[in-house]
Amino acid sequence: MKRILLLTLVCSYQWSIAQANKSQQVNRPAVDSVSVYQFKYKKLIIPSVFISYGILSLVSDDLKQLNNSTRYEISEHKPDKIKLDNYTQYVPAVMVYGLNAIGLKGKHNLKDRSVILGTSLLISSAIVLPTKHLVKEERPDGSNSLSFPSGHTAFAFATAQFMFREYQDENIWLSLSGYPIAVFTGVYRILNDKHWVGDVVAGAGIGILSTEVAYWLFPKVSKLFSKEHSKNSALVYPFYQNKTMGLGLSLNF
Repeated sequence: MKRILLLTLVCSYQWSIAQANKSQQVNRPAVDSVSVYQFKYKKLIIPSVFISYGILSLVSDDLKQLNNSTRYEISEHKPDKIKLDNYTQYVPAVMVYGLNAIGLKGKHNLKDRSVILGTSLLISSAIVLPTKHLVKEERPDGSNSLSFPSGHTAFAFATAQFMFREYQDENIWLSLSGYPIAVFTGVYRILNDKHWVGDVVAGAGIGILSTEVAYWLFPKVSKLFSKEHSKNSALVYPFYQNKTMGLGLSLNF
């Protein structure tokens, strides 16, 4: 269980940041405020630590041993393998759209948050997929050599970070509610024998970083969908194909 705590640290870290920002601001910043999209080094701390841990787990004998011992402990308990992790990776994003639909507005309107979420998932995919083929780490169950990093966990933490960013100024506890779901996704990737601990930790870092980069890039990306390009549109939609559920991004120019 101690290894799982590494993933949950992000919750307390983001809560402390939100509380600090709240104490420094008397009035809630406007949605189009530059500060919302401003690059801040402190937001790189958690994803950098997570990604560094994951990379070290590929070369460090101690961390490789930790991966193996964790798998051994799990195999002794023989947990039931479930497929919920295929769906929970998208739950925080779905929650954001659902909350907006019932009147609990976040920072951005439908179009803007769709652009941000789409950008985040595209960045995450652009990092995860090539890395899998470059590293070629064998999965614990031996099914293939695409274990590092965990794509499911990357998407789960990308959407959890998205939810945090959208609601941190509205309701801090609500904004943090996506992280337990993301942790659940990562833990079950390990319990289902699909990933090593290092894969999951690295995936969490990539997901958080992807969403932060998406917010930093939003002012530039949003120009593609400005009034001068009024025919442009963005839509994020769920899909189910070949027993796999996901989110699709449609951009019309």
